[in-house]
Amino acid sequence: MHPNDLAPLTERDIAEYLMQNQGFFQRNPELLTDLHLGSAHGQRVVSLHERQAEMLREKIKVLEQRLIDMIRHGSENSVTTNRLLHWVTNLSLEHNAAALPARICTTICEQFMVPQAAIRVWGVDAAYAACDFAQGVNSDTKSFASSLTTPYCGMHVGVEAVRWLDEPLLAASLALIPLRDATKPQSPAFGLLVLASPDANRYQDDMATDYLEHIGKMASAALSRLTIAPAAAD
Repeated sequence: MHPNDLAPLTERDIAEYLMQNQGFFQRNPELLTDLHLGSAHGQRVVSLHERQAEMLREKIKVLEQRLIDMIRHGSENSVTTNRLLHWVTNLSLEHNAAALPARICTTICEQFMVPQAAIRVWGVDAAYAACDFAQGVNSDTKSFASSLTTPYCGMHVGVEAVRWLDEPLLAASLALIPLRDATKPQSPAFGLLVLASPDANRYQDDMATDYLEHIGKMASAALSRLTIAPAAAD
């Protein structure tokens, strides 16, 4: 075969050779300093050693940022967990069942820096039927609350529940948390908790709702003593 008939080497051929002969640069260390590559920082040319060092520094920066993010998220979660604990402790100190709904709202606003909160409970015992928290809930709102499997977060949706707030016109974003028997997640809701903020980005439709769900479960457990027991309701 004539030498000119040989297929020319391609970059792929060279790459495969180096992969299959990983001791190549150990046998030819001078090439590491003689080879020059474009730097990731500007137009200057650097040696292979320098380019590898640059790549390593970039990887370290990425890992450092991930670590910083993990620490920050861990710190934020710890703060939120502590606030949740203080909130639950505060609720447990309320012995007057009729005062629970108002206490839930005020303590949520205090502990979680929520500008506005409101709550309604339906299907309550006759002893609480005249209370403010048991008034003004239509069937559409009850159906809407029962349809929520997780808290709704997002922009003002024009639901009746917004009118329960002291200043509904200032509600740019909402969290609507259904209240139901935590042991029966498929059961109809017996209440709805509304959190509102003038900040349109406070409650967004793509945000995690884990802590809001915890708030809903704990509020539901506390408020369950206001409702008519299933056996009594039949």
